[in-house]
Amino acid sequence: QVHLVESGGGLVQDGGSLRLSCAAFGRTPSTYSMGWFRQTPGKEREFVAGISWSGVSTYADSVKGRFIISRASAKNMAYLRMNVLKPEDTAVYYCNADACDPDKYCSGPMAGWGQGTQVTVSS
Repeated sequence: QVHLVESGGGLVQDGGSLRLSCAAFGRTPSTYSMGWFRQTPGKEREFVAGISWSGVSTYADSVKGRFIISRASAKNMAYLRMNVLKPEDTAVYYCNADACDPDKYCSGPMAGWGQGTQVTVSS
């Protein structure tokens, strides 16, 4: 099985930046996508950004132009650089992964949801 660990959250001012990290452990498939999601209390978890095995990325409309997802050469790490943060970005951020074509992003997700990392943007 696969499990993931998120880190890098914190408290920032409106307009500030943070970089989140995600590490995948366990029996990962040969090729897999990784992605970021976020959730606030009482709301459904929503997709933020995803990246394929080969590095093809996709973003939610709400974060396009502000967030950048990337992947380490070791392939078991994914990052989310968040720029121009806004109060509405405040949430617990989670990462997950799923197997698919190396040039495509997908997310089942295949792993359970972890604790996530809290991002709070003050107004």
